[in-house]
Amino acid sequence: MSASCSNNAATALIARPGARAQALEQALERVGLAPRSLNIMTLVAREPTPHERTLLYDLDNFRHIICTSPFAAACLIEAIEARWPQLPEGIDFHATGVSTADVLRAGLDVEVSAPATGSGSASEALLALPGLQDIKGTRIALVSGEGGRELIEHTLIERGAEVSRLSLYERQLQPPEAEAAALLERGDFALLIVTSQEQLEYLNQWCTPASRRRPLVVSSQRLATMAGRDHFECVFIAGDATPQTLAETSAMAWQQAPGIPD
Repeated sequence: MSASCSNNAATALIARPGARAQALEQALERVGLAPRSLNIMTLVAREPTPHERTLLYDLDNFRHIICTSPFAAACLIEAIEARWPQLPEGIDFHATGVSTADVLRAGLDVEVSAPATGSGSASEALLALPGLQDIKGTRIALVSGEGGRELIEHTLIERGAEVSRLSLYERQLQPPEAEAAALLERGDFALLIVTSQEQLEYLNQWCTPASRRRPLVVSSQRLATMAGRDHFECVFIAGDATPQTLAETSAMAWQQAPGIPD
């Protein structure tokens, strides 16, 4: 089937999981692409460990709380509502992006500092926030999924903060369905969107030379560097991981890239 008549010539394959994938699908539709989720990752809330339960009951002893994703923010809100009739005062909230900040504001009615849209790497942009510079001797809760965000934790510790992790959810990986795996094998899609290292590493086992020639849209320079090492030939870097920015970058990639080969 030629590029001009392929049913998948406008198909954007999405690796992102959860509610953020739905928002990205809507943004992609607005720019004329046909989104299709690969459904390779599911976010699942997990029970806090005994140590984490203690930290949650001691939130009033923290000066800063950082959330690294919208799902982390949603899990934190649920955990707080189950333990605190009234939110403790004197805590500064921070988020790695505007979507995460929006969840915190809506759920807790608090002010949240977050990098502006288009600030680049989420971790590095968060660490550049003014409120996280002079933190020597302060206690910080880092709310995330299991694993990841080592740069944030290590940098805050280097700045003299006492960092406690609250890993309130886990990521469960599953293979793409047979039809989606076939699209990856043939390279029969317009572009692929990946927003995390874990997604990229997991998808590698289904990517072929044909799929590596298709445009890959990533959310950071770090992911682009990894993709280059994995032999992806046409990598586009979005300014951040928001649905709008990813969709705009995808539209540009779609317009600039060659059609799907026969």
